[in-house]
Amino acid sequence: MTTQSATAEVNIHLRARAQDKQLIDQAAELAGANRSQFMLAAALKEAKNILLDQTTIFADAAKFKSIMDWMDAPAAAAEEAGMQRLRQAKRPWPGD
Repeated sequence: MTTQSATAEVNIHLRARAQDKQLIDQAAELAGANRSQFMLAAALKEAKNILLDQTTIFADAAKFKSIMDWMDAPAAAAEEAGMQRLRQAKRPWPGD
């Protein structure tokens, strides 16, 4: 288990059942981490996976060509409106 190189800046609190805490502690010990390190690493991994699942497309060659043709075509009015909403949305991660 890798450790965080920067000092933590905020606390994250949660409530759990005793049996869940015990399971987490057991797994953390096997991973060579404390509970906080283990839970943070697991939560970050899952958060990244969820975000990537929303932005990654897997397609066979025919579907890929169909998608590329659609992307090359001029945007419909509804698509323009959707793109405008996306441009105005707040990013779920820090940065520019």
